[in-house]
Amino acid sequence: AGIRRSLRNASLLVALCLTLSALWSGYGVILILAGQGVLPGPGDARDALVPGLATFTLALLLLAVVGFLCGEPLLGLVAATVSLASAHEVALHCSSSLGPSAVACGHLSVCLVGGYFALGRILYLLTKGNVALPGTDLTEKKAQEQSRGSAGSTNPFAAPGLLLNMLSASVFCCRLLGVTHRLFLGHVPWLWAAGTYQIGICVLSYRAMDVLMATAFGFTSILKFAGGYCLLYPTWQPEEPSLPTPFLVVFSILFAVLALFLSLQNPVDGLYLLFFVPYCIALACSPRGFFAGGPQGVAVAIFVASALVALIHLYNVRAKAKIPTGKGAVKALLACSSLLKLREGPDLHAPYLGYSKYADAEVLTYACSVLASFALTATGDPQAPLATVVIPWVVVAGGILKLLGGSVAFARGKTLESSAFILYSVMWIIWGLTRYSGLCGTARSFHAAVGIISFMLFNSFIVFCSLFLNMAWFFYSLTFMLVAVSFLLDAIHALPTGYDIAATLIFGLVSFYCFLAALASSTFEGCCLPMGGPMVRLSGVGAGTTKCLHLPARKASSVKRIADILRNGGTCGIPTDTVYVLVAACSRPDAVEKAHRSKRQAQDRPMSLWISSLKQLEPAKHLFTPLLWDFMEAAWPSPISLVIPRGEWVDFLGMKDSAKYVGTPQSVAIRIPDCSVTTHLIDLVGPIVVTSANPTGEADTTHHNQVYAKLGDKVDAVLCGGPSPENIASTVVDCTKIDSGNIGFFRVGIIPKSQVLQILEQVQKK
Repeated sequence: AGIRRSLRNASLLVALCLTLSALWSGYGVILILAGQGVLPGPGDARDALVPGLATFTLALLLLAVVGFLCGEPLLGLVAATVSLASAHEVALHCSSSLGPSAVACGHLSVCLVGGYFALGRILYLLTKGNVALPGTDLTEKKAQEQSRGSAGSTNPFAAPGLLLNMLSASVFCCRLLGVTHRLFLGHVPWLWAAGTYQIGICVLSYRAMDVLMATAFGFTSILKFAGGYCLLYPTWQPEEPSLPTPFLVVFSILFAVLALFLSLQNPVDGLYLLFFVPYCIALACSPRGFFAGGPQGVAVAIFVASALVALIHLYNVRAKAKIPTGKGAVKALLACSSLLKLREGPDLHAPYLGYSKYADAEVLTYACSVLASFALTATGDPQAPLATVVIPWVVVAGGILKLLGGSVAFARGKTLESSAFILYSVMWIIWGLTRYSGLCGTARSFHAAVGIISFMLFNSFIVFCSLFLNMAWFFYSLTFMLVAVSFLLDAIHALPTGYDIAATLIFGLVSFYCFLAALASSTFEGCCLPMGGPMVRLSGVGAGTTKCLHLPARKASSVKRIADILRNGGTCGIPTDTVYVLVAACSRPDAVEKAHRSKRQAQDRPMSLWISSLKQLEPAKHLFTPLLWDFMEAAWPSPISLVIPRGEWVDFLGMKDSAKYVGTPQSVAIRIPDCSVTTHLIDLVGPIVVTSANPTGEADTTHHNQVYAKLGDKVDAVLCGGPSPENIASTVVDCTKIDSGNIGFFRVGIIPKSQVLQILEQVQKK
């Protein structure tokens, strides 16, 4: 419910749904563990439940306060009652003299509030708005939300992510403060629930076009999975696991760099993220890791800071008068600098190909490469491989989060990068689990070597393709080949001493440079850290290098901009009711000629005419026979192109000398498309000249990405509508002899012959 709601507007319901979902997930798993006898001790269930319940008591109280302050009384009441029930349950676990009645009353209150709202909505719908209980009429509320929009660039998912940081920190705070007696298996559900939800919030933050906060939540989710692993390990081994010091030092550096860039976007968030720098350093300095008092002390500070920053985010999402976060001061400061200028505006998250709903995830993906590579520098004990915490860093950072980054890159049209990220993530997951969980043991197998060789063949293809991308990507993929070689040598017992550490360090340093370059390019205008140009250039390779304008077809403003481009003599690729086409305005003869040149149009496949209504041909109606006019009227709008005799009516369209490029000397193909976007565009521009959006002789283009790949440097803009509704072109009907009662078919497309003949028969009867 929170995700579905968030796609429409920014509401406190997003934070409430996601927070409650995380609460019930962790709470339910702990109850299952207790019911299965996994928590046998007399105080184990209490120690497991109290940290999470205490956190959600405070988190929901914050939601309730903001709800009442920002005019969301029902949501505030639900949050307050669940918070009260959680508080009573904490008290019940701490004192046996209290009964469960207060907890039950709190949950009963939630039922009553929900029932009241449901009753109000039912009455509103049954009476068609005549009866509405107070607080249940959403008409005014929706109008306010639409007028307010999504509160500018505010990320509505930041608050739930910060509340989840409170949850993980409270597990360690309660141990330090003596609220719980020990850290054990019962706390793992809270930590892993928080980590899992934060990965989800990381994805949603990319949907909200907030790259830096998405990266921050990806980082903190890694810490949560690692903490859960450390608490889980003592269940099968008596000792506590050790943490690799180099990895945590590198992690603190990544946190510091990200906090620096985040402070330029939002100083409060940047200062908050700095709390994780001493946290990583404290973990690195403590042999006992998460079990030591130093990291637990920093966790107390993170808990308090998370609560304060979450309150600011919750309030700023809904309130008209915002709590200042210092964003304006940073902008004013950078405005005085001629060297650094923040990247802003509609092109901030422009995808490589077409229109994407996600921001770029390369910053997180490169950072995960750094983390996974430095985690491999921890050799560990071959007899007890799990005693050194490597698996969470390699599998979660190098595997899961890199897989997420590859998926986002694919959604943004970065086919090569996404292929590499997904391939590397699979390798990190497989090798991390087999090598560092003891699955392969001390024995090595020829089969493992064959698998690694297969992977290296795939990676060699990526290395070759990266020659055409840029220099940084070539070194990134090439240095990962060194890591793969170390895996291979290890599998066949031929690994030289120190080679694996050297290879991973080189790959980690290259990844760190790419991380910095991606951060800088997403934050500042102009390339601060160069990625280098393609090392090899071939004719026809990289046709989309000169990026033309790309606009989402779902926006009316986009159609208006395309119309302006066409009126000014440009050519554009647009979606239709069949496949994508290349168009030019008939009123601009120079554009018609340009479209003909860009396609290298063959003589046997001439360009056609499209109109949005027969009214556009009304001045020349007397030049058409009545049967032909009535047939056009009955057949359109549809994917049926009619080839009609060429005549003086063509001169009414204003093409002048460029009319020779349209049709043949004897006939012209014309139709009205059955596509609202296309007809609206023709309404704005007038009749247009159309040809398929692909070089002559190639297959039709069925996605805007294909238009970029084939004609990206030859058109002025592409209207991006995603996949074509149909992969079959229009039916082309020969109407040059229609007055004698005969029609022919040049091409039978999506509309069958029988349907066209049926339309003609009906017109003839009329």
